Amino acid sequence: MRARDLLSPFPTVALDTPVIEAARLLAEQSLPGLIVVDEHGLPSSILPGSQVLRLAVPAYCQDDPALARVIDEAHADQLLRSLTARTVREAMPANPRELPVTDPDATALELAALMARTHSPLVAVVGDGRLLGAITLQKLLDRLMAA
Repeated sequence: MRARDLLSPFPTVALDTPVIEAARLLAEQSLPGLIVVDEHGLPSSILPGSQVLRLAVPAYCQDDPALARVIDEAHADQLLRSLTARTVREAMPANPRELPVTDPDATALELAALMARTHSPLVAVVGDGRLLGAITLQKLLDRLMAA
């Protein structure tokens, strides 16, 4: 089983895409993350859904989870409204890890190792100088479990 056998078309965003739009894509399509592309349409980063949440959750709640309990549900339900004026660029990690990108000939073990090493829920597949699609952790695990 090779990457080409597992890849699917996958939505992308740019660094200047509003992060609320990225959150909408994540939610509507039940995605673990998104591929961030450069001006040539090639992957420049992976934006895990958890990074979108990191941007929305107040820093004091991240630093001290007990403080999250003092926010009432009505305000907590409006959490994502704080993202309306922010971009994907702001949601990106300060110290990016290795970019989880591979070629169409990568094996299932190579894909699993790349996901594990980069802590990424998806891998972008690039061939012939263009983005071909992506492989999600779910798709990889489904295929490995069936084997």
